[in-house]
Amino acid sequence: MAGKINARLAELGIVLPPAPAPAANYVPFVISGSLVLVSGQIPLVDGAIQGVGKVGRDMDTAGGAEIARICGLNLIAQAQAACDGDLDRIARVVKLGGFVNCVEDFTEHPEVVNGASNLMVDVFGEIGRHSRFAVGASSLPRGVAVEVEAIFERS
Repeated sequence: MAGKINARLAELGIVLPPAPAPAANYVPFVISGSLVLVSGQIPLVDGAIQGVGKVGRDMDTAGGAEIARICGLNLIAQAQAACDGDLDRIARVVKLGGFVNCVEDFTEHPEVVNGASNLMVDVFGEIGRHSRFAVGASSLPRGVAVEVEAIFERS
């Protein structure tokens, strides 16, 4: 479906992946009123897991941010599915939550999760600015370096 956000994605050279299927007993998103709560997304590209390892050991902060960006693409794909294919229905990116699989003394969690945050602003502009948390974890599903969840508001 063509629209302002799809045009922006094309301008950025971004092709959204299909919305990933859940890996366990949960749904990929829940719609509650005008909110779309998207389950945590891991870095899947063409169905293959990317970015396995720990930030601070297996990849640096910039590498972790690239993995977070992939998670962000999957978040947008889920939001698109929740809006029946029309991303122009997204009224606001409300909040992101980022989990970083990292070594114990790693402290650059915000910079890693910026990979997803920057994507939201690049794609959605001012309505892409959001509240957020970024925390470290000793492990994440399937050994990935980053997982990101989101709350969107839709019209």
